[in-house]
Amino acid sequence: MSVIFRPLAGPEELDLFCKLSYTLDHELADDLAEGRRLPSWMWVAVREDRVLARISWWTGTKGDTPQALDFFDLDDTLDEPERSEVGAELLRRAAAAVLPQDVTQWPEYGRYVPGDWHDNAADRDAVEARMNILQASGARLLVERLRLEWRPGTPVAEPTGRLVFRPVRDREDLLALMTPVMEGTLDAHGQADLAGGLSLREAAELHYDEELAHFTTPQEWWRVAERADTGEPVGFVVPARNNYHPIIAYIGVLPAHRGQGYIDELLAEGTRVLAAEDVPRIRAATDLANVPMAKAFARAGYVNFERALNMTWG
Repeated sequence: MSVIFRPLAGPEELDLFCKLSYTLDHELADDLAEGRRLPSWMWVAVREDRVLARISWWTGTKGDTPQALDFFDLDDTLDEPERSEVGAELLRRAAAAVLPQDVTQWPEYGRYVPGDWHDNAADRDAVEARMNILQASGARLLVERLRLEWRPGTPVAEPTGRLVFRPVRDREDLLALMTPVMEGTLDAHGQADLAGGLSLREAAELHYDEELAHFTTPQEWWRVAERADTGEPVGFVVPARNNYHPIIAYIGVLPAHRGQGYIDELLAEGTRVLAAEDVPRIRAATDLANVPMAKAFARAGYVNFERALNMTWG
């Protein structure tokens, strides 16, 4: 029996799409209802009634083009090379149909993986099978990240008195601080933007316009930290809520003030802002290589519950 590669006919086929599973399955119905996902962006490879592979793109803004490839699943009971051949063909056909003809770079691929996937043979096989298909299409691994979570009841450090916090006034107020923070950044996405030729200011503007500008939660939550004795700005923290969770979206310390423990006070302030809203959790993420930030989250009681992989084309 031959394999059929096709998009979903409509939301009524969501059950078919979910014959394979992933940790974000529970978000699919809302994504479809809110326009963050379209049935035509959700493809399956089917033989008889068996789903052999599936793929889907996502956008943060209804009506926009795909911004991320976040579902790419294979039936891991299939033998090789069939598993990889089906996955590669699905990727090729779906991308040709979904992505704009004039796109110069495919949207980034993001995948949540178990924290111990390197050491678990079954998990490693599943993760690498998908990565190998994407690499064969021209993708490369950009970064592996820690996914972190603060849970209600976890203590939040009290202010030390070294810093005072004020709300961010406007876009320019924050960009004036984001720009120098880009210097020496340990964030792989920021490093890639700079390596691609963007200036510090341009990289900061890109980050602001592609992510921060889209949050619908109050900008009054965003905080600038200033030294209590001099009023000199030290850094900032952006607590917000994305489409799914309360998050620490961005946190930065100006280069002249790094290494003095201010990161802990900034993170505590951002956590306080969200905790005051009686949130069920606070999510955050940091690159595996960003050891200072990972240690700050650990000191603040954030638990590393998962990892994420990001791959890019071009």
